[in-house]
Amino acid sequence: MENTNPIINKVASSDLITLDLEAFYPSGETAVFDLKDFLFKGLVLKEKDFREALKSFDWEQYRNKNVAITCSADAIVPMWAFMMVSVNLDGVAAYYRFGTEAELIEDLFFQSLKKIDAEDYRDKKLLVKGCSDKEVAASVYVEVARILLPVVKSLMYGEACSNVPLMKRK
Repeated sequence: MENTNPIINKVASSDLITLDLEAFYPSGETAVFDLKDFLFKGLVLKEKDFREALKSFDWEQYRNKNVAITCSADAIVPMWAFMMVSVNLDGVAAYYRFGTEAELIEDLFFQSLKKIDAEDYRDKKLLVKGCSDKEVAASVYVEVARILLPVVKSLMYGEACSNVPLMKRK
């Protein structure tokens, strides 16, 4: 006996909005400036040597890149040294900040999320997509929830066919 009932794609016909955080992934190349390479015997920063090394350093390698300024060595580095690197990156790098490359990417992600107009999601059923090709930190998921929880009707995580309900307003 032939089935005459058409197959209905409930996901496609629902009023569910899917938000893919990968769309907010920071664009542009990232790089790390590590002060450990400028330490005397890997332990201490000598001001005169440091200043000279920065003057002869090729800053163009950071042109239009997002740069994390860090020191991966277990050394005491004066705060002005990090600021001196900033002075040299200013006008060269697209963006720079102190921290690891992961912290840099997180910061850029947060800047990108600020472009979300929460009102676009007022009283909507929102699914934050769970799988992506690029790594999305837990902090980014928390931040998007913080931005949208005040306005959405419901918030879910995962995929349309298999999601985890997080919040539903009555």
